[in-house]
Amino acid sequence: MNSKIYFDGSIMTAELIGEIDHHSAKNARMEIDALIQQKKPAELRLDFSGISFMDSSGIGLIMGRYRMMLLYGGVLRVVNVPHDLERIMILSGLGALDIFERQGEVYECT
Repeated sequence: MNSKIYFDGSIMTAELIGEIDHHSAKNARMEIDALIQQKKPAELRLDFSGISFMDSSGIGLIMGRYRMMLLYGGVLRVVNVPHDLERIMILSGLGALDIFERQGEVYECT
């Protein structure tokens, strides 16, 4: 998995591309966490539009960034989730966190 990370004011967006597995999630975690600690954005957006496969490591990637953003007083938004991956996220219980956004609207994944 590759990622493109960019900033727009206090919003940090990590555009994730490829497959999320144990190895790639670890690399993304390290890169994203370092930038969160350095820049302390008010909002982190994880863009899943380029993800073709995700195992449980992707759930861990989301949960860890959710906790980190809470620690720094920010919010996490998970955006552009493909429908097949949304199902995995629903089954994991992430839907209850109100972190998902589609077309500018936050929604509960149910």
